[in-house]
Amino acid sequence: MSNCFILLAAGKGKRFKSKNPKQFINYINKPLFMHSVDKAIKSKLFKSILIVSNNPIKNIKDKSIKVIKGGRERYQSSQKALDFLKSKKIKNVFIHDAARPNFSIKLLKKLNNNLRNNKAVIPFIKTENSTKYKKGNRLQNLDRDKLIFTQTPQCFDYKTIYKLSKLNRHLITDEASLFLNYNKKIKFIKGEENNFKITTKSDLGKLTIKSFYGIGFDIHRLIKNKKLYLGGLKIPFHSGLQGHSDGDVVLHAIIDGLLGAMRKMDIGTLYPSNKKRYKNIRSPNMLFPILKKLYEDGYSINNIDINLISERPRVSKYREKIITSLSNLLNVKKDQINLKGKTVEKLGLIGKEEAIACEAIVSLNYYA
Repeated sequence: MSNCFILLAAGKGKRFKSKNPKQFINYINKPLFMHSVDKAIKSKLFKSILIVSNNPIKNIKDKSIKVIKGGRERYQSSQKALDFLKSKKIKNVFIHDAARPNFSIKLLKKLNNNLRNNKAVIPFIKTENSTKYKKGNRLQNLDRDKLIFTQTPQCFDYKTIYKLSKLNRHLITDEASLFLNYNKKIKFIKGEENNFKITTKSDLGKLTIKSFYGIGFDIHRLIKNKKLYLGGLKIPFHSGLQGHSDGDVVLHAIIDGLLGAMRKMDIGTLYPSNKKRYKNIRSPNMLFPILKKLYEDGYSINNIDINLISERPRVSKYREKIITSLSNLLNVKKDQINLKGKTVEKLGLIGKEEAIACEAIVSLNYYA
């Protein structure tokens, strides 16, 4: 994939009136600019991600992400990014403002699909408000049906935008205007109402966040001569969990909880036990397609609360390792996961150490 996601994060944001530039403030559990970075990564559309910033950005471990210094003005930062990519064999660039963190992965994919037959693709929304033009003391009504508000990411064939960027670029503030100024065709597609620019502190409250919850449960018998997996972690134990797959009750309960919160049926429907291709499948491989769908549909994981019900092995011994494994598999922070060990006072199959059960409550955020 020869696309590059360029994130412009060098602005000062004076209207936001904060000590730190707005793109670095904490916004829904992470720095504002990281929402765009994370979505670019999860979309799997990009060979590389280029962050343009005048502030130091640390702890970037992903080798596909580069950080370069920006300019004083937006057009200078954009030009520095395009110059940096000159020798990188990039076909398309997606140029995005860090102050717009609420776009969806669906929008990225729609933009990418439209780039196949166009040199420039730009999202827009229409206004529902009455709009007027003020000239001196006179007001003139404008036809709102002919007005649009452009958004980012703005997407371009790299060679075309690079050539245009060298022509009187300092007179033009954004890439859409650059194309229009030289009578180049632009494909406009419908954008997203949530993809607004955060300019002042009052904009932080515009986003409507809906929460959805799902409950998952699973139980399997313990059998000899099988490996035991809990939360994707191999546990040293004399028995494993019986099942068509690897029997990981923790991941199965979480998967069911995720599907419940998304209103997408259940694990048994997606992975029926009468299908040979799922025989002995590792549970992480059952989880990953569901996570992909989750992110594509605009959800994010808020938190997961887990009850692991077992006489033996004791959960307390492996709690932190299981949480770390789940954090890596789910791509969430460890403090978003809670794991509790429960026993049943020697009652039933679990009490006889013949089975292990798990229940999970999943909370998802959806940005509506």
